[in-house]
This record gives sequence, structure tokens and C-alpha cells, in this order.
Amino acid sequence: MRDLLSLPKVHLHVHLESAVRWATLREIGAANGVRVPDDVGTFGSFAAFFAQNDLVRSCLRRPADFRRIAYEFCADEAAQGTRYAEVSFTAAAHGERLGDLDMPLTAVLEGLEAGREAFGIECRLILDHSRRRSVERAWRTLDLARRHDGVVAVGLAGDEAHPGDPFDAVFAAARDAGLHVVHHAGESEGPASIRHALGPGRAERLGHGIRILDDRELVSEVRARGIALEVCPSSNVALGFAVLDEHPLPRLRDAGLIVTLNTDIPALIGTPLATEYARVRDTFGYGDQDLADLARAGVDASFAPATVKARLHEDITSWLTAGPA
Repeated sequence: MRDLLSLPKVHLHVHLESAVRWATLREIGAANGVRVPDDVGTFGSFAAFFAQNDLVRSCLRRPADFRRIAYEFCADEAAQGTRYAEVSFTAAAHGERLGDLDMPLTAVLEGLEAGREAFGIECRLILDHSRRRSVERAWRTLDLARRHDGVVAVGLAGDEAHPGDPFDAVFAAARDAGLHVVHHAGESEGPASIRHALGPGRAERLGHGIRILDDRELVSEVRARGIALEVCPSSNVALGFAVLDEHPLPRLRDAGLIVTLNTDIPALIGTPLATEYARVRDTFGYGDQDLADLARAGVDASFAPATVKARLHEDITSWLTAGPA
């Protein structure tokens, strides 16, 4: 059994605001006049989860706040064996809230660059947009993505009960601009949300997608198109969408779908990426080859340059051939 911290990993589904260290959040909150309660990090419903996200965001106000959380994200991910990450950030919402549309994104990109230099991890951004918010903000998100290097994709997040149809033109324009598109779909809602994401939504990967097994025809289509699923078991459990030992991850893999392993909201649930791999190993009896295959799926599904993918595949092979520690 090999050390999972040393397994070279890619992290494709993780929200920056849900990866902030609690000690950092308390310090930033205190500096900005926002009290962070002691019981932060616990929630019993999807509504409570959104409330915690709102608390985190309310603490972030200054450029230094955004630079710090991005830099510490790099440090924490590197410690987990993550070599490359595509981290989601709700840039336009922060910019509108603070009266400076570009500042939060610029500061986060600065923090990620400093983290790359310090820890050797490459991170790119996915700018997400809540389905509950306006189409006008979605267009502002796309404008930010077009103007800032380091942004690789845009997509919808938030409550899947809200339809994605109003945003179709935004994501068609994103693809035309050469940006990638990734939507949350198939977590709380069923196959219809996935069909929309992959059709008029123009998505190239699926955030979650765990309810795809409800539709055999859709499974066949997604398998044939080689569309990857960003699966986040511990998050699904914490938010009430699954039970870990009954999680569909093994069945998704058995169906021939491309499954990548991710955390989604690591600080909120106390589950960093290596721990997610360990939980999957222990719950489903996966061996090192299975875990390496999950890591390789993340590499292949990423929007990383071909040279980065080739190096990561070599490093995963080295991890497997080196033998247990």
C-alpha cells in the first residue's frame, strides 16, 4: 500500500472559497470586522452550506485577503501531492460586492503565481457563476475570463434546481472565445440537468454527474463522447446527496465512464485530497492501481498543456513502480 500523499494528483473540482483555512478566515474576518463563529465548518443542510459560503465571502475584502487565500491554497494542495489544479472562483460576485470587478481576480491570480513559485504547483482558474444569479453577472464573468490570463474555463455552479437555459448564449460565446466550459450537473438534479449541460450548455466536463446512472442512454452517450465526471464523494455525503458506502463511484467506473476524484469543499468538510483518496481506497477496497487510474483520469480530463500531462503520467508510473514505502 503506497503513500497517498506522494501519489501525483490533479484536482479538478474544488472551490477556492471553500478551501480557506479556518485560522486564516478568523484572522481575515477579525481584520475586516466580521465575526467567524466557533462552530463554522459544520452544517446540516444545503441551505446551511450556502450560509457558510456567504460567511466566507463576507470576510474577503482586501487584495491581500484574496492573495493570501490563493497562496495558502497552493501550499495546502502541494502538501497533498497535488501537482496541478483547476480551482473554481466566483470572481464577478466578489468584484460587484466590493465595487471593483477586477480586483479579486487579479489578487487571486497573483497569489496563485506566488504559490507556483514557492511550491511548484500549477493552478488555473475556473470562473463559476451561480444559477441563482443574473445573466448580466454571467456576462461579466465571461468578460473577466476573456481579459485575464490564468483563467481556463467558465461554468455554472449553485443550486441545480435553477435552470441553466437563461445562460446558454453566455457559454456559447465562451466556447467561441476559446474558453473551456464546465458545469455542475447531476448532483442534486437528475439526467435532465446533465443533458442540458452537455447540450445547449456546451460543457466539456461534468461537475459531479453522479445521477447519470438513472439514464442508460445518457450513460452510453457520455461514455462514447469521453466526457469526464468530477466526482466528490465526501462532499456528496456531507450535503446529503449520497451515503459513502453506497456512493455510485464504483458503479460509474464499472459503467466505463471517466471518473476523476476531487474534494469540492475541503475546508468545510475537513477532507483534503489525499484523505479523499484514502476514503475511497478504504470504502471500496481499491488498490494502488485503482488509485493511480483515478489520478490518471484527472490528468487526462484536465485542461493542462500536453507537456504537463505527459510529465504527470510519468510521475504516476514512477509512483506505481517504486513500490510501497
